[in-house]
Amino acid sequence: MPHSTEHIRTETIRNIALAGHAGAGKTTLFEALLLAGGAIQTAGTVERGNTVSDTDSQEKARVHSIDSCIAHLDHGGCHLNLIDTAGSADFRGATLSALGAVETVAVVVNAINGIEHGTRRMMTHAKQRGLARVLVVNKIDFDGADLAALVDALREEFGSECLPVNLPAGGGRRVLDCFFHSEGATDFSSLAQAHQRILDQVVEINEATMGAYLDRGEAALTAQQLHDAFEQCLREGHLVPICFVSARTGAGVRELLDVAARLLPNPAEGNPPPFVRGDGEPLQVSADPASHVIADVFKIVNDPFVGKLGVFRVWQGTIRRDSQLLIDDGHKPFKVSHLFRLQGKTHVAIDAVTAGDIAAVAKVEEIHFDAVLHDSHDDDRIALAPLAFPTPMVGLALEITHKGNEQKLSHALARLAEEDPCFRVEHHKELNQTVVRGLSDLHLKVMLERMRERYGVEVSTHPPRIAYRETIAGHAEGHYRHKKQTGGAGQFGEVFLRVEPLERGAGFEFVDAVKGGVIPGQFLPAIEKGVRQAMGRGAIAGYPLQDLRVTVYDGKHHAVDSKEVAFVSAGSRAFSDAVGKAQPVVLEPIVNLEVVIPEHHVGDVTGGLAGKRARILGTDSQRGGELVIKAQAPLGELTDYSTELKSMTGGRGRYSLDLSHYEPVPASLQKQLREAWKPRAEED
Repeated sequence: MPHSTEHIRTETIRNIALAGHAGAGKTTLFEALLLAGGAIQTAGTVERGNTVSDTDSQEKARVHSIDSCIAHLDHGGCHLNLIDTAGSADFRGATLSALGAVETVAVVVNAINGIEHGTRRMMTHAKQRGLARVLVVNKIDFDGADLAALVDALREEFGSECLPVNLPAGGGRRVLDCFFHSEGATDFSSLAQAHQRILDQVVEINEATMGAYLDRGEAALTAQQLHDAFEQCLREGHLVPICFVSARTGAGVRELLDVAARLLPNPAEGNPPPFVRGDGEPLQVSADPASHVIADVFKIVNDPFVGKLGVFRVWQGTIRRDSQLLIDDGHKPFKVSHLFRLQGKTHVAIDAVTAGDIAAVAKVEEIHFDAVLHDSHDDDRIALAPLAFPTPMVGLALEITHKGNEQKLSHALARLAEEDPCFRVEHHKELNQTVVRGLSDLHLKVMLERMRERYGVEVSTHPPRIAYRETIAGHAEGHYRHKKQTGGAGQFGEVFLRVEPLERGAGFEFVDAVKGGVIPGQFLPAIEKGVRQAMGRGAIAGYPLQDLRVTVYDGKHHAVDSKEVAFVSAGSRAFSDAVGKAQPVVLEPIVNLEVVIPEHHVGDVTGGLAGKRARILGTDSQRGGELVIKAQAPLGELTDYSTELKSMTGGRGRYSLDLSHYEPVPASLQKQLREAWKPRAEED
């Protein structure tokens, strides 16, 4: 029997993602919050592998989150949806997806390690998306934690708007509120001073609240006024609250829930993403349960028991069991037959989900990541601006271990790509390769292990063959006569053609300059077909040719023996004859490269790039002591660059790349590629 959700109102919902650097204790905090909220009876541990969120076998083996996990609890009259996210940059695709479903990002900071790269990264992502941010300092009871110095460091790194809303006391054994209260002894600072500082920060952003506060003092402010002013500060980036917890002992956990229920924004107070109509006009969205349904699928799960799950955030309207919904611009609605609320890997059937809430629908094969679900028949299409994800930089070419499993491999890869927006599958017909790309070697390793465990598909891997191309540098003419007699009807076709280079990126042109009907018009497509076949095979290294013009200007035919197959062969051989005399060259892909590093690593990184035939185009300084190096480099030189950069910068370097253009490879490399192709060409 489905659970009733009628008690959940939009204004009581809080959507919060726990994010931050790996090892900050997010999963342990996630467990502690669920326990304090009564959602679970006992807390699991990461070490035992029995937490609500780490259910995947690889998460248990690595003792780290790999995917995001959703659970909920009720506290203080509010319904809290919590999303535990992976801290490792290798798996940030799912983490960034989760940010699209919440109003608040709680960035968890390890009190011992302080500000780490993941802390900075998630604070930046949350700010760019206009989300409320909360800094949650965890492990406050650990020996060696200098909490006062950490607060100073957080304010220096992220701005003076970072202020505590509660403070640790008793050596981190308990936590005291300093927003609603001003009396009590803490481990550092003065509760009264902390109270006054954050109160002054909050009231100054709202004129009405400021006026009441100046006229009649703090006693004149109601709890609702304080909430409204606090929420406005969060939304406008005027305040980043700092909270203290020990997820291990539970200290500060209930106080963190109080902050969420009393002060954090509800869906009606957040900023909806930019939806647009089919005509491109912006679509105004409000968290109104009575309006048309608009929801966004931010996570796909292929569950072995219930099939494909589309996890979505409702931005407007109410979705009920048996609702009829459209996907994107689909004209055929689907029926919501299986509606769930998620509690880790447990699926709780519900009868409805209202604006601002998070739920999942099952057994809808057409659903996909970032799909917009709606019931509006006034528009053919409702779309959402796509989220920005890091470019998958590391590639592996796959070979099936057991012949006959090609279809099984294709299915498994498609399912994995559905779940992770930073895992891509490419099928290179000209290279006869299936290539998978991810954010790191570890990312790809985990995905392939998951493929083996879930779908029973085993593959061998090797670095992908670089997508080189070939072209010509000069002009030349080619000729071939195809003549074959087999006792009956023969085959005859003769072709004269010339080749010439075009500008980079121009592609291919085929020109008919035949005069006098020496080659009938019906055979010209056959000649072009033969030319294209030869282009696909390559001329000197086995890579497709591009950026050239082929002009057929003469030839001969036979009234009886000329056939299409004869001119296909003649066109192919004449083209190969011409290209061999037209100074053929191999082209390599050149990518635009942006490398973000701490400034003190600039010498090592630029020196390393110089050794990869990179051209440094310039550098830009960023806040926080980081430097952006802009360069162009051959893609073939960057095969192991992710690992190298991580080693040079202690894990703090990152980069992105995009294809720029193709240009000739050095003569030494062309010779290597040519020599490597000779045996294969002779076999063909």
